[in-house]
Amino acid sequence: MAQVGRAIADRVGMLDNAEVMRLVAAAHEGDPDEVRRGVEARMAELTGCLEDGPAGLHYVRAAALRAAGAHRDALAACTLMVAAAEREGSPGWRANALAMRAMLRIVLGDSDPGEHDVDAVLRDLADAEAETEAAEPGDPQVASSAHNLIAIGYFTLRLYELADPHYTTAYEMAARLEPAGPVPVTVQLNLAELHLAWALELYRVGQPEEAEKHSMIAGSHGQLALQLAPADSSYWRNVAGMYVGCARADGDDPAGAAEQIRVHAEPLRSGQYLDWWRFSVPFLAVALARSGRRDEALALVEQVVAELPADIEWYNVAALTHTHAILLSSTGTAELRATLRYGDCLAAALWRQRLQTLHAVRTLRSLQQLRVEHAHISRSADTDALTGVPNRRAFDRELLRRAGGGPGTECTAVLIIDLDKFKPLNDRQGHAAGDRALKAIATALTAETRAGDMLARIGGDEFCVLLTAVDVEGAARIAERMVRCVRELDLTVTVSIGVAAGTAEAVSDTLARADHAMYAAKAAGGDQSHYGQVSTSVRESACMPWASATGP
Repeated sequence: MAQVGRAIADRVGMLDNAEVMRLVAAAHEGDPDEVRRGVEARMAELTGCLEDGPAGLHYVRAAALRAAGAHRDALAACTLMVAAAEREGSPGWRANALAMRAMLRIVLGDSDPGEHDVDAVLRDLADAEAETEAAEPGDPQVASSAHNLIAIGYFTLRLYELADPHYTTAYEMAARLEPAGPVPVTVQLNLAELHLAWALELYRVGQPEEAEKHSMIAGSHGQLALQLAPADSSYWRNVAGMYVGCARADGDDPAGAAEQIRVHAEPLRSGQYLDWWRFSVPFLAVALARSGRRDEALALVEQVVAELPADIEWYNVAALTHTHAILLSSTGTAELRATLRYGDCLAAALWRQRLQTLHAVRTLRSLQQLRVEHAHISRSADTDALTGVPNRRAFDRELLRRAGGGPGTECTAVLIIDLDKFKPLNDRQGHAAGDRALKAIATALTAETRAGDMLARIGGDEFCVLLTAVDVEGAARIAERMVRCVRELDLTVTVSIGVAAGTAEAVSDTLARADHAMYAAKAAGGDQSHYGQVSTSVRESACMPWASATGP
């Protein structure tokens, strides 16, 4: 199945991963609906069916739907992407799909408590993490994107300890790309935001020393983002400068910190980037209060709290209201101090719950990692290392499965494929050339199979295909296409293919007849297919009425 997906992606000329990421960026920065429509049109053009499109294009579509606020449609798109990644055998794309699906489930759960499913979110994130371990090392863009999405998911759940290493890995991978693009800047900003949010929560639970450490870490990430941001990008430079100012709010120059926050946050506010502005306000208020401007700080916070929209993230609300309570309690009234103590108790309870969730997720991650490793080991044991198609072990097991299915009328066709003139190629050009030819031929043959079929390498230069729900004439048409596609590779190597069909319970007999037909094709000069007499069991079976109509 994975070989079928990979071959389809190759055959239709899928966009490279760099272009996929550019389209995702366009969806976030421009018109997401326009990007989505373009991608859907391309998938329909390439495969004739939206669902069968390549995983990379499904990723663009899901990202565009998410950027447009169509979260439920984006969630469905992620599920299609999971299936596409599995068809293509791509752990990297599957990790992206699972991580984005987790994020969307969080968003939908926040807006509708009836859809809150933290277990599904955590399973998707743990599965995505495990898949990144098996992701293709030559696909840093895909892997970097997956790590970044996983980090965002964990950050949203306040599992800072799990988000941090994924952001770091995403940055390291993206920084090695040429050109690196905007990803390293955005990941550094994500890291700065994470450590600032972590610091805010530590302050709320009475751990100021730990909070200050995270403020310093946030400042270093903000400074690096400033260095990486393009000189002509005022947006990125303002976000980075604002974060650096926020990190300085609890330092030894609060007045300077307040000025730096204002200089960089005000343009963001004017540009309607209000989420950034609101994030900065608690830090700005602290810096103002520590500079002796408590009344100004209090007026600022009260104004922002009064204008909070209903859909703002809860941790922003918590930071703003906690800062408001601290400023009010400085008046010294017992009532205000009691209110603040109550809030501190709630914050401590949430922190304990966070730690319990962190422990549970770490256990789940370990279990999921073992499960995925076992699955990859099992797949490796069933895969031919050179060509990537199933090996003789997997083929024999599939034969037993079909033969043991009991009486049935489903028609199973068998193609036995033997390479012509392969030994002379090895003798003249060496085994490396022979290996390249085998890989190219396996890819070409796979492109002509369908979902549910199996192409396996059963010998040194011999392949076999098990075709499901196709009669001998339909199988012969597939065989002819395989002969042509190998001939067009211009490798000096061609194929001889024997074709036979029979009921599922008689698959061993069908295999023997296909083998005999293959030798007949080879005796006739090769570079052709041959099929023998259809067995009585086939002529009497239900597969005969559609014999002339079956076949892709």
